[in-house]
Amino acid sequence: MFRILIVLFIVVPAIEIWGLIAVGKVIGGWSTVALVILTGIVGAWLAKQQGLQVFRLVQLQLSRGQMPTETLMDGVLVLIGGIMLLAPGFFSDVFGLILLIPYTRMIIRHLLKLWLWRLISSGRIQLFFRR
Repeated sequence: MFRILIVLFIVVPAIEIWGLIAVGKVIGGWSTVALVILTGIVGAWLAKQQGLQVFRLVQLQLSRGQMPTETLMDGVLVLIGGIMLLAPGFFSDVFGLILLIPYTRMIIRHLLKLWLWRLISSGRIQLFFRR
């Protein structure tokens, strides 16, 4: 767990700063700032659109008596993608866009399901149901 925290709080911001500096050298400082702001605005708009779409689909599935498991996973991925796009930096923006585009989000969701299924099958994650 400590290693994950080190990566999240030290390595990832260092990579983002390096990317911002590298882009700033190529296109200029003000253009880089404008691009970061633009990706934040576009990311917020895209996250809102995709989030509302997922929310409507969850409501539809619940009204039909279906369990919206994949749609809820989509909702979590849209939330993470929106947060990544609001964070300053170009690498997090690319990852956020991957999570917000429906086709690529479907691929990530499938890989996430396979990973979770392997964890459950190996016994690393245990599910307890209470009645």
